[in-house]
Amino acid sequence: MKGLFITFEGPDGAGKTTQVSLLAEYLEKRGFEYITTREPGGTVISNKIRQILLDPEHIELKDQTEILLYASSRAQLVHEVILPELEKGKIVLCDRYIDASIAYQAFGLGIDRKTVEGINRFASSNVRPDRTYLLDISPELGRKRLIGRTQGEFREQLDRIEQRELEYHQRVYQGFMKLAEEEPNRIIKIKADQPIEQIFQQIKSDFDSFLQSKRNM
Repeated sequence: MKGLFITFEGPDGAGKTTQVSLLAEYLEKRGFEYITTREPGGTVISNKIRQILLDPEHIELKDQTEILLYASSRAQLVHEVILPELEKGKIVLCDRYIDASIAYQAFGLGIDRKTVEGINRFASSNVRPDRTYLLDISPELGRKRLIGRTQGEFREQLDRIEQRELEYHQRVYQGFMKLAEEEPNRIIKIKADQPIEQIFQQIKSDFDSFLQSKRNM
C-alpha cells in the first residue's frame, strides 16, 4: 500500500494538535510507520518562515506577502518531508494544509480563491490529502478556548493570525464549511465541542474504515 496523507483542519482553538497526537499514538500501537508534521513549519526553513508569519509584532506584513510565505513554507515541507515519506509508504499526519490557506487567505482575507489555489497547486506540486478531518467549532468558542490557554494579557499571548478580529475568524469558519460541502468524500467534518476522547473515537472509527477501503482497492 502506498503511503497515506492525512490532514487535520479547523478554526483556531478546535483542538487539531491534540487529535493529531492521539491518532499518532494509535498508529504507534498498531505498528504503522508514520510521521507527524505541521504547517507552517515542519522543516528548518519552514519553521523560520513560521516565525515571520506568526510574530505578533509583524503587523505591517501584507496580505500578498502572507499568502506567498505560507506557500513557500508549504513547498519546502512537501518536497523535503511529505513526498519522500509518502514514497516510503508511511502515513503522514499533517496539522493544517492547503485547505487552511483557502479558508484563511481566500475567505478570511478576501484574496481571489483561484489565485490562492493556483499558488498552492504550484507550491505543493498538486499533492493532495487522501483524508481530511475538519474539526468544526464556532469562532466564538474557539476564541474562548484560546483565551483559556493564555497567561497574562490576551493579545500579547496570541499569534498574529489569532489576534485578528472575530469577524475575520467567522469568514474563515465559513470557508471551512464551504470546503466540506464541496468535498464530502475527502473532508470528514466532526463537531469539536465534544469531549476530546469522543472526538478521537469518531476519527479513529473513520480512519479504520478508510484504511480498510484503501487496502481493498
